Amino acid sequence: MPSSRPRKDAARNRAAVLAAADTLFSECESPEEVTMADIAAAAGVGKGTLFRAFGDRTGLIRALYAARLTPIASDIEEGPPPLGHDAPPLQRVPALLDAVLCFKLDNRHLALALEGTSSDGPYQAEHYERWHTMLQTVLERIPGLTDSDFTAHALLAVTRADLVEHLAGREGVPREEMRRQLATFTAKILGQ
Repeated sequence: MPSSRPRKDAARNRAAVLAAADTLFSECESPEEVTMADIAAAAGVGKGTLFRAFGDRTGLIRALYAARLTPIASDIEEGPPPLGHDAPPLQRVPALLDAVLCFKLDNRHLALALEGTSSDGPYQAEHYERWHTMLQTVLERIPGLTDSDFTAHALLAVTRADLVEHLAGREGVPREEMRRQLATFTAKILGQ
């Protein structure tokens, strides 16, 4: 019996930490404002609990990002057209990019925090490699399109968190306008 208690406490603490971090990142002006001490206080746990559970701030941000990404990942990878594997590539590419853009818009501060945590930039992150591989695989199915690797990188660059924040936050470009612009740009790249 004693061994089940710490697991329940650990699961409860983890959930509390993720919920507190989620709220703090959603409400902040800048992701740099959110500290581990802030998250620990908001979750009602000690800082040591955070470090044991997540390693460091980057580990916590990655865990929160993954938790937010999980619900849409299966739709993007396995869902019905236009997102799923069965969709024609010329429909799936814009749908994939639109899903990434909407995710970044909905999670701007968290995406900024994650993309800014690594000295290697966002390109070494597991989620980026996943998006890139998926997009490249779909692009390879488009007749006449060359260099699917570079094209996937270039298209994903349009959804970088810092660009999304600049356009949506600083320039005030409305969500639907950004989505329309991305669809138009993608169509041009794909030669439609």
